[in-house]
Formats: sequence, C-alpha cells, structure tokens
Amino acid sequence: METVFTARHWQTGRTVKVDVANGTIADIAETDEAAQLSIAPGLIDIQVNGIGGHDLNDRRITTETVREVVKQLYRGGVTRFCPTVVTGPKDRMLHGIRTIAAACAADPTVNRAVIGIHVEGPFISAEDGPRGAHNKDWVRDPDEAEFMEWYDAAGGKICKVTLAPEKPGAIAFIRMLKRMGIVAAIGHTGASEEQIRQAVDAGASMSTHLGNGAHPYLKRHPNYIWAQLADDRLWAGLIPDGHHLPDSTLKCMIRVKGDKAILTSDAVHLAGLPPGRYATGFNDDVILEEDGLLHVAHTRDILAGAATPLHIGMERAVRANVCSLDEAVRMATLNPAALFGLDRQGIGRLEAGSPADFILYRSGQDRPFDIVQTVSGGTVIYEACEGKEGGRE
Repeated sequence: METVFTARHWQTGRTVKVDVANGTIADIAETDEAAQLSIAPGLIDIQVNGIGGHDLNDRRITTETVREVVKQLYRGGVTRFCPTVVTGPKDRMLHGIRTIAAACAADPTVNRAVIGIHVEGPFISAEDGPRGAHNKDWVRDPDEAEFMEWYDAAGGKICKVTLAPEKPGAIAFIRMLKRMGIVAAIGHTGASEEQIRQAVDAGASMSTHLGNGAHPYLKRHPNYIWAQLADDRLWAGLIPDGHHLPDSTLKCMIRVKGDKAILTSDAVHLAGLPPGRYATGFNDDVILEEDGLLHVAHTRDILAGAATPLHIGMERAVRANVCSLDEAVRMATLNPAALFGLDRQGIGRLEAGSPADFILYRSGQDRPFDIVQTVSGGTVIYEACEGKEGGRE
C-alpha cells in the first residue's frame, strides 16, 4: 500500500510529496502545491525515565508501562527513544531492564521505538551535587559481573551506560563497553580534567546532560564541565527545558559542540502532571513547580529529572533564540541517530530509502513547533484532534 504525504520540507520550506511504501520513504519530490503543515524526521529522545505518570523506574513496572510511555512519546513526535533505568537496588534495576526487554519482544511497535536501554548509574559519584537526585545508598563502584546481569536480562539490548570516570575500575569498565559497541557516557561526575581525558581515551564518547549532575558551585576553571565541553570527541546531551541550563549556557554549549550537540528531555514520569509535591521511588520527596522546575524537596539546586517533553523543550529554545528550529530538529533527529550509528540506516533523515518515521507540524509565531501528526513505519500513530486536515492523501 502506498501513501502520500504533502507538506513543507523542514529545511527548504518547499512543498514536497513524500511517497511511502512498505514502511519506507520511496520517493520525495518537490511540488507547486500549497501546504499548511511542515514535515521533518521523527524525533529521537536518548534519555527518558518516564512520562505522563508512567514510571520506567517503578518497582511495579510492567510491559504495559513501557507501551504507555511509547504512546505518550508519540504525542510529542518522538518515534525512537532510549528508556532509562537509573541508580537503584540491584533487584529493581534488573526488573526494570528485564521488563523493558520483554515489552520489546512482545510488541513490534515498542521494539521499533526502543533504540536500546540507557542505564544511568549506579556507578556514579557519591558526592552531594554530582550525584544529583540519585540515592546515595544505592551508588556503587563499576562491576563487570553486575553489568553482565543487566546485559543478559536485556537480551543484549543495552545501548548506553552513564558512569563517573573517577570511580575505582571505571576506565577498564569503559574499555569493556567500547569493545561491546555500547556508548560509554560521562555523567554525575566530579572528575578531574585528567580523569575526563583518560575516560575519553578509553572510549567514552558522550556527556550525559552536560552541565548537570554537578556541584551547584564550581571553581571557574579548570573543571569537569569545561573539560568535557572542550573535548571534540565527546557528544553532548543537553536538556532545553530552561531549568537544567540557562539559555545563555545552552546556546554556548550548542555552538561549541556543533554536530555533536544532542537535545534530550531527561523526562521523568511527572512530565505532564500538575504541579505539587510528589513521593518518588528513587529518592526523597520532590517538588514540581508551576514553571516546570522539578527539584528535590530540600533544595532547588538539585534537580530531579525534567518535567518537560522534548518537543516542548525544543520549542522554548527556539522562542528564546537559543537556536533556530532547523537546528533544534537536527539536534533531536540526525545527531542522536549518528551517536548510535543509526544514521547509516537512514534513521534521523528525511530522504528516499529512509524508514518512514516523521512528523507533520504547524509552525506559527506563538507555537513554532506544534505537532499535528506522528508517523512510524508509514502509519499515522498519533494525530492531534485539531489537526485532522493532516497531510495525507
């Protein structure tokens, strides 16, 4: 079955007809027709802890939890993502990893959406500040045997591990991850410049939420943020919610990292829920403020993940003149795809031969990035009620 979508190309602004057949983009051709909507590749979010009340780190996580997270992400134009399991007791982490893998095995839609599992911690700094909202009681040193338990539970579906390079055994652990083709990411660290360099030399290739998971106050230079920002070998995950990074800092980091800048949400299950005080399964109470700031209850200086979905963070960065919409889309599509080598399969691109994963959106002065349709494998999997005019023929 062939389907045609007509919309303005996200980069050129010219109207194009996108022919889809068998889940793949068969052809893209410019046309003189008018179009109300724009079209871009489906978004890729490499750090999702949960969303819309569905928590990937809850002890009671089920395969249905994972399916609901996928559905919620579709609403924001995310067609692929990395479910994130954070620092916790061994049994809870294993249960989460095993359940995500089981959801992928049971549901082709979930399996298509999940790039792989991101394990954030527990091999991180125990220091206040760098540890962030992770529970100190569950922080531990890198352990290859524990990692292999995760790997087996995931059926090999682990794509990324975040750890602190100053931990005992971390450098050897990073070398092991590189040999296995798994992204070793630096995060929740208080490392020295030399320790950062050793980690990158060993194979670390990314900074998880650069500028966060850090001391609230740092020596101006040198420090571990500058060291990661300056190393051209490191990709950088950046959270554009307006709370994790000031606009000026985010803009500078984007400019320095260029094609290795990646926008990600770090969304937790409270994303999309009303403001208030909440109990979580991984730390003390947290407070979700009216403006979307999510922090541990005892201090606003330590954030507890993000409550802003990726597409909304992208939109606010554009409105704040941090970057253009074209730049924001690239940092949430092609760049994360390239981190995992998925760009070689056409993922993150809008071109003939690519998987038919894309979004149609409306761009106006007040809402420059209003998602109207999300398409995965050539099928419309989300359609906003007000957007029924769509772009399909």
